[in-house]
Amino acid sequence: MSVLMNAHACWLAAPLLAFVFFAPLGGVHASGAPKVRQAAVAGSFYPADAKTLSATIDELLARVSQPAIAEPILAAVAPHAGYEYSGPVAAYTYAALQGRKYTRVVVIAPTHRVAFDYTSIYDGDAYATPLGVVPVDKAFARELVKMSSSMQLSGTGHDPTQEGGEHAIEVELPWLQKVLGSFEVVPIVMGDQSYESSRALGVALTKLIKSQANPGETLVVASSDLSHYHPYDEAVTIDHKTLAALAAWDYFSMSRNFQSRVWEACGGAPIVATMIYAERMGANQARVLKYANSGDVTGDKSRVVGYSADLFVKANGGKAAATPFSLSDDEKRQLLAVARSSVEMVVGKDKLYEPPAPASATLNQERGAFTTLTIAGQLRGCIGYTSAFKPLYVTVRDTATHAALHDPRFRPVTAAELPSLEYELSVLSPLGRVTDVDEIRVGEHGLLMKNGGNEGLLLPQVPVEQKWDRQTFLEQTCRKAGMAAGCWKDEDTDIFSFTAVVFNDHKS
Repeated sequence: MSVLMNAHACWLAAPLLAFVFFAPLGGVHASGAPKVRQAAVAGSFYPADAKTLSATIDELLARVSQPAIAEPILAAVAPHAGYEYSGPVAAYTYAALQGRKYTRVVVIAPTHRVAFDYTSIYDGDAYATPLGVVPVDKAFARELVKMSSSMQLSGTGHDPTQEGGEHAIEVELPWLQKVLGSFEVVPIVMGDQSYESSRALGVALTKLIKSQANPGETLVVASSDLSHYHPYDEAVTIDHKTLAALAAWDYFSMSRNFQSRVWEACGGAPIVATMIYAERMGANQARVLKYANSGDVTGDKSRVVGYSADLFVKANGGKAAATPFSLSDDEKRQLLAVARSSVEMVVGKDKLYEPPAPASATLNQERGAFTTLTIAGQLRGCIGYTSAFKPLYVTVRDTATHAALHDPRFRPVTAAELPSLEYELSVLSPLGRVTDVDEIRVGEHGLLMKNGGNEGLLLPQVPVEQKWDRQTFLEQTCRKAGMAAGCWKDEDTDIFSFTAVVFNDHKS
């Protein structure tokens, strides 16, 4: 039996696409003189007076109550809204950095004002705030742009336009000036929000910083708010999904869900790039220090913006153990019933099944899952969601429906076949990048292989059924992704592993 026809050689459901529209490009600077990017949002996002600004930051830092963090901090996330709103949360990030030695800070931000399709690394000499001028590490910036065609030295996204100035880098600098003192900055604005763009930046930063004399003296900061303009309770729910993925280090699912607008972060691509960098530099724990939203400050909970303070640290204990996921026998029966009812409804009556919301909290959790349909042991359809973006019972409804009708390898299931169909469900854990292939355990791990536009997945059951060893499993996953068998050795290939809770209604 070929790999494609294997019962678990499943098809990935395509994510939705989202489009964001921005103001036109613009912005020039006088030639000849040093190019200093002047403060554009002083007096609106934070105080314009230096003494007032300094006192404001001191007061916010003094309010922070958290245990001292002993481990090396390689990277961080801080919000970029006005200090009145996000300052109480940002203070948690910067309080953790206070007193540490960093001579270079890379600040990665999204673009709010202009549209462009690359990563813009500032081409000027300095950024100015009311607290003084922060010099740009121009030599580092020049070397960084050489490492990927997706990056350019540019004022785009940095230089103010007629519509105003980008705030997402600027608002982080006074905090850094207060807690670090003297440092050089590498200001980066991401116009392309794709996973590929985030990966290119994260990998390039890793390579360049590892080549520096003192790599530990570089800090990377992702400037990002979370969800925007939802009612308070809805925003808290959305944001905690993002933060759960961050804590689980599942940046691949984060990137997909940001792009499809299932989750929201105004700076999602910078967060993903920062996590890719931090992981490759040896960080092994992501810590959410603080979460709040604008409703906690203003009392208006009708339309809020979410904020979080997060660190990526290199802890002696390694990665924190994931919470084990399991399903009771009754929950498994309920999900299999949803899968069967979904297929019978859409095939027999051409209607989408609307399952009642289950009482089980577990079945209402967002989880990725695959539905596999077989007849007499032969694959009849298999489609899944790798990312956790819908409640599990809805994910099963959707994947069962798609497996019956939309697996491109098969004609749609017919009504005559319904009595013969058997169902198997695979509920996935978060995805984690494989840093050592020797850690892949055949029979326990499934694999997802990605290189640019090529992507393929095989469930944990496949190598067991096919009696593959680890290397064959890697090679066959490459082939599933449409690549050569040795693609897993390519430095541009990401290998993600996952586990799965697998169960079925097979009669034999």
